[in-house]
Amino acid sequence: MDAGEQRRRWEYWWISLLFYLLTCLGQRVSAQIRYSIPEEVKEGTIVGNIAKDLGLDVSTLLDRRFRIVSGSNDALFQVNQNNGMLYVGKLIDREALCDGNAACLISLKTVVENPLEIHYVEVEITDVNDHAPSFANKDVLLEIAESTIPGEDFQLQEAYDPDSGVNSVRFYKLSQTEYFEIELRENGGEKKVPVLKLRKSLDRERQVIHSLTVTAVDGGNPPRSGSTVINVTVLDDNDNRPKFSQELYSVSLRENAPLGTLVIKLNATDLDEGQNGEIVYSFVKNIEKYIYDTFDLDNTGEIRVKGSLDFEKSNVYRIAVMASDKGQPPKTSNCRIIIKVIDENDNAPEIEVTSLSDVVPEDSKPGAVISLVSITDKDSGVNGKVVCRISDDVPFELKPSFKDNMYSLVTNAKLDRELTSHYDVTITATDLGQPPLSSIKTLKVQISDVNDNAPEFVHNPLELYLMENNAPGASIYSVSAFDRDLNENAAITYQIIREEGTRSHMSSFLNVNADNGHIHALKSFDFESVKTFQFHIIATDSGSPSLSSNVTVNVFILDQNDNVPVILYPVSANGSAEGVEEIPRNVNAGHLVTKVRAYDADIGYNGWLLFSLQEVSEHSLFALDRYTGQIRTLRSFTETDEAQHKLVILVKDNGNVSLSATATVIVKVVEPKEAFAASDVKNAEKDEEENNVTFYLIITLGSVSVLFVISIIVLIVMQCSKSTDYSSKYLQDTNYDGTLCHSIQYRSGDKRYMLVGPRMSIGSTIAPGSNRNTLVIPDRRRRDSGEVRLD
Repeated sequence: MDAGEQRRRWEYWWISLLFYLLTCLGQRVSAQIRYSIPEEVKEGTIVGNIAKDLGLDVSTLLDRRFRIVSGSNDALFQVNQNNGMLYVGKLIDREALCDGNAACLISLKTVVENPLEIHYVEVEITDVNDHAPSFANKDVLLEIAESTIPGEDFQLQEAYDPDSGVNSVRFYKLSQTEYFEIELRENGGEKKVPVLKLRKSLDRERQVIHSLTVTAVDGGNPPRSGSTVINVTVLDDNDNRPKFSQELYSVSLRENAPLGTLVIKLNATDLDEGQNGEIVYSFVKNIEKYIYDTFDLDNTGEIRVKGSLDFEKSNVYRIAVMASDKGQPPKTSNCRIIIKVIDENDNAPEIEVTSLSDVVPEDSKPGAVISLVSITDKDSGVNGKVVCRISDDVPFELKPSFKDNMYSLVTNAKLDRELTSHYDVTITATDLGQPPLSSIKTLKVQISDVNDNAPEFVHNPLELYLMENNAPGASIYSVSAFDRDLNENAAITYQIIREEGTRSHMSSFLNVNADNGHIHALKSFDFESVKTFQFHIIATDSGSPSLSSNVTVNVFILDQNDNVPVILYPVSANGSAEGVEEIPRNVNAGHLVTKVRAYDADIGYNGWLLFSLQEVSEHSLFALDRYTGQIRTLRSFTETDEAQHKLVILVKDNGNVSLSATATVIVKVVEPKEAFAASDVKNAEKDEEENNVTFYLIITLGSVSVLFVISIIVLIVMQCSKSTDYSSKYLQDTNYDGTLCHSIQYRSGDKRYMLVGPRMSIGSTIAPGSNRNTLVIPDRRRRDSGEVRLD
């Protein structure tokens, strides 16, 4: 290893150490790290430890998805998520990547998640001397008149070296000759052009052709070189050459100028006459091809636009023009023209979006980062300044980064998937040129569901009217709830709430299908045992954590005609109701013989009892009241009337399928004296019989009263939980007029219904076509007391 290469390695080492110290002292979140690496290094060469320089924990890089998210140059470098090392991904050619640029910088964006961090890394590609200088033409013909005075110079073609800095062309050498020497001259830019200078007058008679070798040498270590051969032909006298008004012209031209636009008109003069003074113009032979494609030069010296001008490709053109006369030999002179291209706003901004996730949870907090937005504009100056905004009707905003034209798309309001399940976020980038140019990009953001809605019932409470004697196991009702969430968050299961209490035990006889809400009764209900009860169902979704809501179901048992009338008097014995009544023969018409008393446990039509004479020995003697069961005489007895009469009374209810019972009354007609004598004995027996009847009657009335009080309490509690605008659901009253009579009134929709006992109140009417034991009554209320009455 020679001393130069060792010194160069020490310089790279010190530069790397300096960048490392600067990185350690800078801010880790917002600072930009810079590395340097030579071109042409092998694939896999380590550039630097990004994780260490950024202060990241190496063990979390894989879980946090540490990666490079920059644009098209990603393949040049890769990052190892296991150790945080940045390494070369493929062979780097600096000249292909950054042709003509003094500094070759590659910008990389790195991202880590949970939490989100964005870091910027710049890698400088340093040049190595991997190219030798070269000339466009290996052989150049140069004609010089013999009368040329020493000191005249002739511009030569420049050597081209793709390398930069010290590795580019540093100087030129000329082969040994006594007539010429080579020197460098300023060209209005950073580079110097080689000039062939005449040292000694030429003598065509001594030597016609001079063959010169020009060698270009770069500043690399070791240096590289390239050469060209210049054949100088000595011509006869044409002692005046054309001269331009100035050696350097500068002109400005707007990009996208129309074809044929005049750039400049050159003017050169020649003091000679005739053909030696006629001037023709041409580009120098070693001019770049793209200048020929862009500009056209005619013989009058006018330069016009021939091709398209693009500021973004080239913002300045340096042209060398030669003026030549037609003398023999011709004389020439050169001038340099610098054409500066003025930028036009002809490039719209470009929007690049890097989405971190396609789906955003609806419970995301304001400030959550959704995407990274990068804006670029190829124009310069004001034309390249960009203003970025998004649509106003979305809960998102753009937050600028510390680096120009870098933004983060974040949430700025609470999201609700049930209101809006997705958003089309329109990003608009507008530059500040005149007129301004814009670009639009639409980003689709999908909102994912979280379990934030409990199941809901449309109505609460629910009312169930159930006919008694239902079939055990059959479905009696169905509840349904809905959930505004999706998928498992909206999958609802149903369950009956088992409570402890005096009335809640009825829920133990019910079962609900957890999947569809169908309710099944496990037993047959009896209206005479329970008329109303309630239970609660809870609907629970399958989210995590799950949400639930309750609904109350009020059950009203409807009566069926399932009870046979019970004869209270005459008292039943041995399965039959039979009684004996003795009346004097001298009674008048209308005399009360006796009264048949009966009771039906059903209500309404099912419990409304009617009495009829099924069998009677003498129709003209006795009459039976069909409603009260009273037996009275129709006329006075005569001598020819029998002394004993048998009456069979049929007691039946008014159910759809009537149920009935019979009682037999034996009426004995006696003489007044015998009736009076027997009355004492009979009264004693009757008193005992009446006492037994009274005892059973008290028990029956007590049972009915207890059921009535319980029903009233339940109804009061239910009514207190409802709006006072509605009338009571049930109104119960107990009447007794020869038979046990009671009624229950309830309301359904616009109508009121009354379930009537065995004896209806006077003035009530039976609605034709009504449902079995139901009476429809008008719904009239007194405004002063709120009393409900039957008209």
